[in-house]
Amino acid sequence: MGFEVLFKGSNFIRLFQGLSVALKISMISVVISIALGMVIGILMALDIPYLKSVFRIYLEIVRIMPQMVLLFIVYFGITRMLGISLSAEVSSIIVFSFWGTAEMSDLVRGALKSIPLVQYESSMALGLTTLQTYIYVIIPQIVRRMIPQSINLITRMIKTTSLIMMIGIVEVLKVGQQIIEANRKSSPNAAFGIFMTIMLLYFIACWPISRLSKYLEKKWET
Repeated sequence: MGFEVLFKGSNFIRLFQGLSVALKISMISVVISIALGMVIGILMALDIPYLKSVFRIYLEIVRIMPQMVLLFIVYFGITRMLGISLSAEVSSIIVFSFWGTAEMSDLVRGALKSIPLVQYESSMALGLTTLQTYIYVIIPQIVRRMIPQSINLITRMIKTTSLIMMIGIVEVLKVGQQIIEANRKSSPNAAFGIFMTIMLLYFIACWPISRLSKYLEKKWET
């Protein structure tokens, strides 16, 4: 069934190394997306007319444009147009952060809009400043409300990193294709075993994140 190629040489280790590359890019992008998404989401919730228009255009660009096209634009287009040198990994982090920040900011905006106005008014009545109101009252509530959607976004970002092979990054899917090609004659069924293994590796990477989400939901409900 093609699984035997995993035990030839260092093929299995190479798959793990490829997965580590994908996870590193996705995790850096997630951290950046959460930080920037919180800030932009709060700005979007303020309903400042000109900012609202700019952020709406930003969201529409991200939602309409496929991530693969964005990767090509940044790595092959912008770098040559501006005459700058960006590695494939840096280009990938820029694209995934650009995408993730838009998605996260919209989640933050929606969560903020769901907080009743009385929460803000009560905080002000207690003498809290606007910053203190957000830090101690609003943000803890929106974090709880955002957990399921945020976890879904994180797992989507991990899975979507498979696109980075298109700009030359040797991640797990690229390694898998290299192994299949190298064993095409000796193991014609290698594709099944390799891709099943890659599917399992992605499951192992995403499943604990999903379980953490379930745990936090149950903990905060009690």
